[in-house]
Amino acid sequence: MTRMEESTISIVIPARNESGAIAQLLTDIRQHFPVAEIVVVNDGSDDDTGMISARLADRVVDHPYPMGNGAAIKSGARAARGEVLVFMDGDGQHRAADIQRLLDGIDAGMDMVVAARTKTGQASIGRAIANRLYNRFASWMVNHRIDDLTSGFRAVRAAKFREFLFLLPNGFSYPSTITMAFFRAGYAVHYEPIEVQPRVGTSHISPLRDATRFLLIIFKIGTLYSPLKLFFPASLAFFFTGIGYYIHTFLTMHRFTNMSALLFIVAIVVFLIGLVSEQIANLTYARKD
Repeated sequence: MTRMEESTISIVIPARNESGAIAQLLTDIRQHFPVAEIVVVNDGSDDDTGMISARLADRVVDHPYPMGNGAAIKSGARAARGEVLVFMDGDGQHRAADIQRLLDGIDAGMDMVVAARTKTGQASIGRAIANRLYNRFASWMVNHRIDDLTSGFRAVRAAKFREFLFLLPNGFSYPSTITMAFFRAGYAVHYEPIEVQPRVGTSHISPLRDATRFLLIIFKIGTLYSPLKLFFPASLAFFFTGIGYYIHTFLTMHRFTNMSALLFIVAIVVFLIGLVSEQIANLTYARKD
């Protein structure tokens, strides 16, 4: 299969206060892809990000105030005209030359190709450990190896990406959401190992503020992809706890207690909630062929 035409490609860059890196990034992209559309979403920056982008990009979408990385991605996807969308951060971590490696995967028939950061590309040891846990949990959920659940550097077929815009959050967990949505819908996803560079400037992720948000990603993965896989083990835990407590009270007090009854009832309720959630998920990801 021959390489796709550059005119069908839109490169979307969410940026907030990235004046230190955005100019070089846009220049490099233009050198490698002179015809591709470059869309920068200026997410309420209070530096020169918007002005620099207006000079070097094909289109700039301005947010009146910081709405979040996910909101910027959604704005860029709506504004882009290409049949294939490439998303990359504006902080200088990603090289323009690596875009072609993602596009080669799309050209080979993939629906989404994600840049998987190597160990040296992780921001910190804590982030690396957290990402590893996310990857393993998500891999178990989808029965497919996921190398980097939270990578923001990816290429995707525009029409299929827009099917799930309504699911994407406005914050930083958009990569995990769209990844699980593609797996759930049966679309082809490939991971391409890519080295990243240290970011320019200061990260907008605060460990204290965002720790809870990233923890919620784990639960969101379960409820987005296969709720029953999350609810059923919880139901079993309540059920066997109830049995254990019943055996204890029967041997010590020779009676069936209210606590045992409560644990059994909770086990049934949790299972039924998971069953209903599974059916809702099936309707949400129903393919429109």
